[in-house]
Amino acid sequence: LVYLVESGGGSVQAGGSLRLSCVASGNIASPCMGWFRQLPGKQREGVASIDRRSLITYYTDSAKGRFTISQDNAKNTLYLQMNSLKPEDTAMYYCALSPYYCSYAWGDHRYTSWGQGTQVTVSS
Repeated sequence: LVYLVESGGGSVQAGGSLRLSCVASGNIASPCMGWFRQLPGKQREGVASIDRRSLITYYTDSAKGRFTISQDNAKNTLYLQMNSLKPEDTAMYYCALSPYYCSYAWGDHRYTSWGQGTQVTVSS
């Protein structure tokens, strides 16, 4: 059983920054962790992922250049540093754990454990 708990969301003005955290506990011996988001009225979409051994990172076009995914293995914590936020980044953000290796395949069916989400709201 895996527990993932996100934090760090909030309200910020456009151009601002937030850092999301996700603390993992339980059986977390999986190769890939990622961040997803769900915009109002839309399907959940990938944002970034990280291979937990090689630290190779993957980003979707919407995140590239603005967001940085990282991890602290000693703290079992995954981070998402989000800079230059835009109103269209407003969404519920989720961290997730995958038993598969990270890739640019962002189907959320590849991730088997999910946190409860943290809300990010960006105002113009």
